[in-house]
Amino acid sequence: MSTVVIRGESLGKRYRRGLATDSGLRHALDRFVKSPLSAFRREKSETFWALKEVTLHVNEGEVLGLIGRNGAGKTTLLKILSRITKPTTGWAEIHGRVGSLLEVGTGFHPELTGRENTFLSGAILGMSKREIERKFDEIVAFAELEKFIDTQVKHYSSGMYVRLAFAVAAHLEPEILLVDEVLAVGDIKFQKKCLGKMGDVARAGRTVVLVSHQLNQIRRLSHRVVWIDGGEIRKNGSAESVVGAYEVAMSSTERSSADRDNAAAYKARFVGWDIAGDKTQGEHSISSDGPVKVRFHVDARQPIRYGHHGAALFNAERQLMWAWAAENVSLEQGLNTLVYEFPFLPLRPGAYTWNVSLYMDHDLLDQWDATPGMIIATPNHQHARDEWNGVLNVPSSFSILSLKGVIDAGA
Repeated sequence: MSTVVIRGESLGKRYRRGLATDSGLRHALDRFVKSPLSAFRREKSETFWALKEVTLHVNEGEVLGLIGRNGAGKTTLLKILSRITKPTTGWAEIHGRVGSLLEVGTGFHPELTGRENTFLSGAILGMSKREIERKFDEIVAFAELEKFIDTQVKHYSSGMYVRLAFAVAAHLEPEILLVDEVLAVGDIKFQKKCLGKMGDVARAGRTVVLVSHQLNQIRRLSHRVVWIDGGEIRKNGSAESVVGAYEVAMSSTERSSADRDNAAAYKARFVGWDIAGDKTQGEHSISSDGPVKVRFHVDARQPIRYGHHGAALFNAERQLMWAWAAENVSLEQGLNTLVYEFPFLPLRPGAYTWNVSLYMDHDLLDQWDATPGMIIATPNHQHARDEWNGVLNVPSSFSILSLKGVIDAGA
């Protein structure tokens, strides 16, 4: 049975906005001299909840990804778990030595050198001087700061700051690592180094909570993903299903039902779609590599004869994945279902959108970006590095042949 090392129950964080930033006796007297009546007026303030009733459990050795829009509450949650911020409601506990990287240079003292800050950070984590010395050369080499390690960090650029901060957090072996958006900082070369190191950390069995807008990185690194929206958990589950649902929501081009209902009288229109069969992942999600049956539902107010129907599938970047068209389509008055059967859809995990259309006598009856979008939540059968992932996601086997026969094989 897995051990829970991070536990948050009913976490909420309320902030105030609109309060005067200058406080204290001197500022109060200044305001009284300028406007005596202001001393008797209450400051207008407004509160808002950055986090609301969030319950979260993370198991030992699990890599948890946190995704969501800017301002959704991800960083607030990490600050509560890191003991930087106290929750307004609820409670949280962490069992284990925690390393946090929530902002560039978190925990660094500007007057100390890079070397001194490295030893200070290690001591805060509870490491002995000998342990830090054993890792020191590796940290400096990773951060590429050999010439500046004895320079005060207040003279570092933001890139130097984050390189050293990440190197310290990742190499000093905390049992639990909390990381907020560090993989999006620095140049491409350093980002790849960070990604590789995060993979090493995850494979070493350490517990990681990672916030990132780089969704492919979240997919690759995370065992589980939590989507936070408006301070609340909107979805919690496998990386493929949660990231796919998030991508669909962010790229949705759904026409509102009100717009469709108020449209001029129509002869025929699409009213919905689904995937037939297993509904364990939802009726718009594909989680296996087997046959797929996709159904589009059309409401015809009159019979359609000699119609033209087209269907196209696009990825999240609006690249065309597949398209097909049928001529001489006939629909009866009422509800009709257009069915597509595929032996499999070998697409990389992610969010996709169907676009379907229906014409009669060269007149467009309806064209629809089917909503919600489709989520491919199958296992990734491609290269471990995102930059070598193509469009197709096809299972394959691998073996090595020699004069002695098969000497090695893998899937």
